[in-house]
Amino acid sequence: MANTVLVTGGTGYIGGEVIDQLLLNGYSVHTTVRDRAKSEPRLRSRWPDAGDRLKVFQADLMSDAGWAEANAGCDAVAHVASPFPLDVPRHKDELVIPAREGTLRALRFATAAGVTRFVQTSSAAAIAYGHPEKDHFDHTDWTNLVVGVPPYIESKTVAERAARAWVEANAPELVFCSVNPVAVFGPVYDNDLSTSVELVKKVVDGSIPLAPNMGICVTDVRDVARAHVLAIEAPAEDVRGERFPTSQKFMWIREMADAVRERVPEFAAKVPTRPMPDWMVKFLALFMPEMRQIKGELGNVRDVSGRHTEEVLGFTFIPAEQTLEDTVRSLVEHGIVKV
Repeated sequence: MANTVLVTGGTGYIGGEVIDQLLLNGYSVHTTVRDRAKSEPRLRSRWPDAGDRLKVFQADLMSDAGWAEANAGCDAVAHVASPFPLDVPRHKDELVIPAREGTLRALRFATAAGVTRFVQTSSAAAIAYGHPEKDHFDHTDWTNLVVGVPPYIESKTVAERAARAWVEANAPELVFCSVNPVAVFGPVYDNDLSTSVELVKKVVDGSIPLAPNMGICVTDVRDVARAHVLAIEAPAEDVRGERFPTSQKFMWIREMADAVRERVPEFAAKVPTRPMPDWMVKFLALFMPEMRQIKGELGNVRDVSGRHTEEVLGFTFIPAEQTLEDTVRSLVEHGIVKV
């Protein structure tokens, strides 16, 4: 079993939960952040009792500085860090290049330090796009870049393919696998919200008063982190080369709204009850970044199966309805949503 794990992107939503579970399970953790002076106090306040079991290093996806020190003494790496903006960038390379180069940099320094296991946080974005004839996907599917996809989708696909090609060519002995989350929800630690949780916030606080004709697969941040930890702990032959989609179920936004009203009616006064016409989504996309993301998904079904992950790693996903309830309760508890 690994004793010390490097978690890149420790201030992120998924990265923080991975650190939380690793520390709870007795591991020592190294983590990378872009600005140590700014981020370390926040991390120390979240895990005040971690002491020397949590070490924070400054490292950027586009620079070699700090990566050797971060990897020193580590047995495994969970490479979570990757750019995920709320808005669509002006040029795809703003996402594609850091995602690819950052992953390859993390791999190079990990193998140079003697790390034996590497779990890449990829995405269902690398699975379920570019196939207009399909609406159900699993761990064997790959996004088709030939047809042209949004920059974030391309960045995750390129980064995962580049990682697998690099491992095959340069470190075939490395136990490499990927975790491929869908939209990630669940409890939050503070008001620095992920792009996915921001959507739930806007549904609950009335910022999106009508339900767009859009659906997403739901997964819980606690399950995404659990998949990372189990991928680190499982026998090498069970995880080498594997892809682990984390997806509990596909839900339309209107179904998510219904679930919130049913599970937490006391916080659902502003949750939409009527559909949003497609023309309104397209109009709002002119000045709301999240609507620009939604516009391209109107009416689409991308149902990604997480069954393979459950079977290989041996756990059952938290029901999507419970995840949504826990997300809303956490947003209210932290004062992020006022009721």
